[in-house]
Amino acid sequence: MLQKIAVTLNPNTVADLDRWVREGRFPNRSRALQSAVDYFAERDKRNRLVRELNNLDRAEERSLAEEGLGDESWPT
Repeated sequence: MLQKIAVTLNPNTVADLDRWVREGRFPNRSRALQSAVDYFAERDKRNRLVRELNNLDRAEERSLAEEGLGDESWPT
């Protein structure tokens, strides 16, 4: 379900939105803003993942990954 919100933007940003709509890059201002929010939300998710991956101990992860190597219980 879509939800309407009020947004206050500076005149330069509104001019950019209007230009993108005029150029056909977006059908309307709402779609342009939705696209920008989606972009930054996805970027935030990737950045959080990178931060979490950087917290991993590589040696410990390698050790855990190699624990089962050579185990005869795994199918060929």
